Amino acid sequence: MAFGITRQELTNWKKDVIQGEIAFLTHYWLDDRFPDSHCVTKVGCANVEKLAKWGSQFGLKKEWIHHYDLFPHFDLLGEKQFLILKHYGLEDHIKKFKLKI
Repeated sequence: MAFGITRQELTNWKKDVIQGEIAFLTHYWLDDRFPDSHCVTKVGCANVEKLAKWGSQFGLKKEWIHHYDLFPHFDLLGEKQFLILKHYGLEDHIKKFKLKI
């Protein structure tokens, strides 16, 4: 279940993904499989090859891409999530969701 984002943030992310941009969306998320994580960052791009190439620089494998409808994306959790958000200067995501390593 996703929460903690506005409809406009989700709409903007979807628009950017469809346009072939690398887009970031962080939201609260609860999943019993990941009890130490309280949020996830979805990094999406409709161009799967571009997304795979982007992910490879951070050690993410192409087979980890989720292919949902028009919005292929990686799910980032934990330390990898924090480090990638920091790398891109997305301090607002880190602060809003109280992320740390």
